[in-house]
Amino acid sequence: MTTDTATEVFEEHRPVLMGVAYRMLGRVADAEDVVQEAWLRWSGADRSDVREPRAYLVRVTTRLAIDRLRQVQSRNEAYVGPWLPEPYVTDFAGTVPDAAERAVLADSVSLAVLVVLESLSPLERAVFVLREAFGYPYADIAVTLDRSESAVRQLAGRARRHVDEKRPRYEVDPAQQRDLTERFLAASAEGDLEGLMALLAPDVRLVGDSGGRAQAPLRVIESADKVGRFIHGAARKGAGDVSFRFLEANGGVALLVLSEGKPDSVFQLDVADGRIQCIYVVRNPDKLLSLAVD
Repeated sequence: MTTDTATEVFEEHRPVLMGVAYRMLGRVADAEDVVQEAWLRWSGADRSDVREPRAYLVRVTTRLAIDRLRQVQSRNEAYVGPWLPEPYVTDFAGTVPDAAERAVLADSVSLAVLVVLESLSPLERAVFVLREAFGYPYADIAVTLDRSESAVRQLAGRARRHVDEKRPRYEVDPAQQRDLTERFLAASAEGDLEGLMALLAPDVRLVGDSGGRAQAPLRVIESADKVGRFIHGAARKGAGDVSFRFLEANGGVALLVLSEGKPDSVFQLDVADGRIQCIYVVRNPDKLLSLAVD
């Protein structure tokens, strides 16, 4: 396999490798570093005996991601305030023809699921990602992780039970999510506290991630009254050249807030039964770098 051919093969599989790495790590920069390291391993390897390049590359990427995840989890223990994954721009519509498969991919990269995955061990997380998001057989995962198939099945069972216990008990409807996000923006921008409160579920939660580097609540805010008044007050304090953009991030609709043309924050809503169940707000500047616009 020539260098040019090796590059073409790697680029063909890069989206899958990035998908695995991001789901494992929850941060774009870390995922990109892992994929770059996978490329260096691939370009320097003896590829003459590699019969299935995709399987080989996924195996290398997964193992690198496990090593990086152990480092990241140690780093996150000292994180200031709630931790959320870095917003990840997604667009499954043009790449995955099957609607059911798109739904699985979107769910596996959602903020709600990634937050739950953060509490899994690195091996459990790897098994969950490879099995649930990409549909890998247990036997292939066993080879990837150098574990027995029975051990992998046990890891998968524990991970699935944990995710099922902790994840939201509702399915997000994309059209409803878009509608409520637009109404949420309008009520917030207009200072309409009553209209804002009407959008919130009684037990709504707001989770803000600043990493201690921007203004955001250092604890989760709960209840419609507290969340509504916090959003209302924060919107009133907003000043300067502020603009908004909608984008698809983590498999759903997200609202990007720009201040003087630079990313300031990302809002994403979990919705069900016509109400907002949870508001995720990412304000850590390091987690917004990939969203910079020209």
